[in-house]
Formats: sequence, C-alpha cells, structure tokens
Amino acid sequence: MACLGSVCFAAEPALPDLALQPPQLLQELDPQHVRSSRGSQGVASIERAASGRLWAAWYADKGKRGVESPSSYVVLATSDDDGQSWKEVQAIQAGKRVRTYDPCLWHDPQGRLWLFWAQSAGMQDGRMGVWAIVTENAASATPDWSAPRRLANGVMMNKPTVLKNGDWLLPVGFWRDNTNVPNIPFDEEHLAPYTRAMLSHDLGEERGSNVVRSTDQGKTFHFLGQVRIPGTRVDEHMLVERKDGSLWMLVRNTGGIAESVSTDGGRTWSAGSVALAGKTFANKRFFLRRLASGAMLLVRNDAADGARTHLKAFLSDDDGKSWQGGLLLDERESSYPDGVQAKSGSIYLIYDHQRYTLNRAGKRGVGSVQMAVIHEEDIRAGRIINDQSRLRTTISQLQPASVPQE
Repeated sequence: MACLGSVCFAAEPALPDLALQPPQLLQELDPQHVRSSRGSQGVASIERAASGRLWAAWYADKGKRGVESPSSYVVLATSDDDGQSWKEVQAIQAGKRVRTYDPCLWHDPQGRLWLFWAQSAGMQDGRMGVWAIVTENAASATPDWSAPRRLANGVMMNKPTVLKNGDWLLPVGFWRDNTNVPNIPFDEEHLAPYTRAMLSHDLGEERGSNVVRSTDQGKTFHFLGQVRIPGTRVDEHMLVERKDGSLWMLVRNTGGIAESVSTDGGRTWSAGSVALAGKTFANKRFFLRRLASGAMLLVRNDAADGARTHLKAFLSDDDGKSWQGGLLLDERESSYPDGVQAKSGSIYLIYDHQRYTLNRAGKRGVGSVQMAVIHEEDIRAGRIINDQSRLRTTISQLQPASVPQE
C-alpha cells in the first residue's frame, strides 16, 4: 500500500521473474512440439536404466537454422529395445520469452534418473539457471517425475561426477561470451510489460567454469569452486577423479581443450592452460568419462581443419597423459557427444548430425540425433571388432538424407 498524505493507493503487483518460473512438463506432445513442427534439433544426452531401458533428451525449435533460439524446448524419448526404436514421451517448455535448452540425463548412485536442463530469458539473460526433475522408476516408459526444481545459476549440459567420498560434483558453466551475455533479442514492445533491463543480469565474478556440490545425495546443492581460464567463453567443462585423488577438469576453449586440476576436492583449482592446442581441438564440445575398467574415454571431433566432423573415441590408461585408439564413429558433420556405459561393458554414445534443416549458408540438413554402441576393444583396435557394436543409428530425424544440398 502506497500513501500520499491521508490518501492510500493499492501498490502495483510485482511482475514475476520469468526465467524463475517452472516450465510445463508436457506428458503428451501437442502439435506445437511434435517432430513435424520442428526445423532443428540437437545437443543430445543419453542414459540407460538398470532394466536396459534407454533414455535420450535433446532440444528443438521451429527455426530451421539451428536450435539456438529464445523459444527452444527439451524433448525426452525412450527405447525398450536397445535403441532399435524410440518414442518421444515428453517435452519441457518454459513460458513465453524463456527458453529451455542443453538437457543432461544422469543416473545417480541411488538408481534415480535425473533430467537437468538450462533455462534463460531470451537467448541468454546473463544468469541462466540449472533445473532438474528426478524419477525413481526409470524402467517405466511413463515414470512419475518430481516437480521441476532450480538448483543453481548457470548451465550444466555434462553429467555430474561422484567422488570416492560420495560427494556429487556438478560442472556448471557460467558463460563469459562477451558478445552474447546478456542477449535478449526482443523489441521492447514485444516484451511489454517487461523490459530488457528487467530480464538481464550481470553476476560478475560468478561467471566461470564453476563446480556445484551436493553432500546429501541431491537434497541440496551449493557452489564449491571455480576456474576462469583465458579464452573460455562457453565452458561445457567436464570432471573426473584421478587415481591419485586429484580432480581433472577439461574445458572447451577457443585455443583448444583446456585443463585445470584441484587437489582439495574441487574448492580451489589451478590457473589452467590449454592442454590440447590447435583448431582440431578448439571450440567444440567433447565427452569425458571414466569407464568401469578404469580407463578414461574421450569422444571428440578429430578433423585437421577444425570442422565438426570425424567424431572419434579415444582411451587413456594413464589418467589422460596419453590417448590411444581413435575409433571413427561418424565422418559426417557431427557434434555434442554424450555417453553412458552399461554393466555389460557396452558404451552408448549419442550426438547430433546437422542439427539444422537449412543453415545460414543455405545448406540443407537433416536435423538428426544419432547413436552408436561400441566396446573398449573397438576403440583400442581403431575399428569395430565386437559383433554387438553398431554405428550411425538414427534416434530422430527431421528431413530425409536424400534432401539435395544447396
């Protein structure tokens, strides 16, 4: 209540913070979210339930040029026949002027399936936010999910790491792209009653390759530590615990793949430097994970000209000092790998191929999400030798591969 002298007026209600509002969880895809309505899709994640049920998530948009849009949404799909066929079972869509993007699927040590995603007003509002839902029944095609919960500022598209002491570490990137943070690409008249200033944030030194920790199996999450490596704009970093107990962080960087090390559980980090330098490694998302055998798996693009082609899998038996193998998964345009290993040893990898259907250069694409199933012996041999392995399996595709190129 506001008063002027003896006359009082009802105060105008405060506008809600758009990006902090929970999104819709659509259990049935409506006409706005079915595959035929999309012009692009990509940036995928994969998980496998103990029962063998596979889960995949990616984000999509109506625009043909790419998924980076203020109206993008997340798609969740599942397969009960080891990836031979897939059904899209859910979409996550934030409200008007807010995007949902960069999903991440992860099974925790308690057997629960988590689906994380990012949420931001406009393209990037300078704050973003990591959200999650969780289910205890990943074996079901229609599991009961918890209500959406916001965990932290930033973006987390790569799986958490569980330390030997039980701590969960989340690699939460707080992007420093100085050309796009914040980026609210709307006319003020289309934002009304909001303004760009109301939707934009500058959290200053919080921006970096951050680590968020949970010590209570996901009940609470708290900021733990950070590294800010020069040349890093879109972090997309990953963490592994090395055999000596130190933590190794790899970071997407404009100079290559950068690294940093923590010897105190993730609280403090070395200054960081580029470990794999050059355009072959620069400015592309990769996938890093410890396998059951103890070997480290690295999946990355390996094109000499720096293109997002020639996606390959490598192994390290010495905690990342050297790499061997180089199994070619896909020579075509391919990016944003993610993966999970089954108890049988099979490694399920997911990535996107031409996430657009018509890019800015006028090239037509198929907008597909692809899967490979491989084994350690394939990687070490540099070719498929396990008869259970298979490459280039399509999970979802928007256009036929026969579309002519322009």
